[in-house]
Amino acid sequence: MKYYIEVGTNNKAKQDIDEICRREGFRNLTRHNFGEGGVGRFLTKLVSVTSILWNLKKNDVLFLQYPMKKFYYMACTLAQWKGAKVVTVIHDLGAFRRHKLTAEKENKRLSKTDFLIVHNPTMRDYVIKHGFRGGVHCLQIFDYLSQSHNTQTVQASQELPTIVYAGNLGRWRNDFLYKLEPVMKGWQMDLYGKGFDDQSNGNPSLHYHGFMASDDFIARVQADFGLVWDGDSLDECTGDWGEYLRINDPHKTSFYLRAGIPVIVWSQAAMAPFIVSEKVGISVDSLSQISERVAQLSSDNYIQMRQNALDMGQRLNEGYYIKQGLTAANDYLNQHV
Repeated sequence: MKYYIEVGTNNKAKQDIDEICRREGFRNLTRHNFGEGGVGRFLTKLVSVTSILWNLKKNDVLFLQYPMKKFYYMACTLAQWKGAKVVTVIHDLGAFRRHKLTAEKENKRLSKTDFLIVHNPTMRDYVIKHGFRGGVHCLQIFDYLSQSHNTQTVQASQELPTIVYAGNLGRWRNDFLYKLEPVMKGWQMDLYGKGFDDQSNGNPSLHYHGFMASDDFIARVQADFGLVWDGDSLDECTGDWGEYLRINDPHKTSFYLRAGIPVIVWSQAAMAPFIVSEKVGISVDSLSQISERVAQLSSDNYIQMRQNALDMGQRLNEGYYIKQGLTAANDYLNQHV
């Protein structure tokens, strides 16, 4: 049998993977919810993890999403006591982003799993470098489930190309937004999210639309590209969030592509090779290159890129990429009984 522990969080990527597991026939070990407070969440997770002892049998499979705070190591240990195998998908590496633990300590946790689903080849190389010896699969991009469908016509823009940026717009994370005007030659930007200081916005090509629910965004957004960028610099992605792009797959990328919008990513981001090879966007070294790179695209090139983005958005809505990971895990475990 195949089991999973429901994450019980507002994290969209984790919720979607829970749903895909349900569709794929995994049994949920989270049977009781003791509330959304700190104590309630603790009890919910504790009861779910300890239920491994009376549910799992030899050669069963337990699927986990990491990080899982205190309970990950316990869940892996109990599953292995029962003779089951553990498959883990990584969302965040605490040692790399938050620096709350060392790479060695994190690897000790991850070494309890039999199979890892990582974001991309860069993350795969990182975990192997730090000692992981089990099976590894590269997800490439997170799936994104939504009932919404974008109806924007697939065609090249006849006016100034519009680039959309959605997410946290606060200066503490994305100060680059307040410095864009000198490099915005031949394109304009629409902003969606919270935290933008519109009162200090003197850029006539930057248009702030406030917060929009994700499903509404997917259905209604009108844009030519979606930008994946973090930090305070126009020339590179900086700070902890910017540096993290060198190893992780930001969920924002999936969000844009689910809406059928091609993306613009930093050339040093771990996702850049995948985006370019799949022809669903372009990469730039600096935001100052956007004007030139967009101008180089012919109408036919852009229309094909847009169609590729729509096609990938459909795959994201079907859970294609995590299903590929689960299949790879199953094949590996069958070969290493």
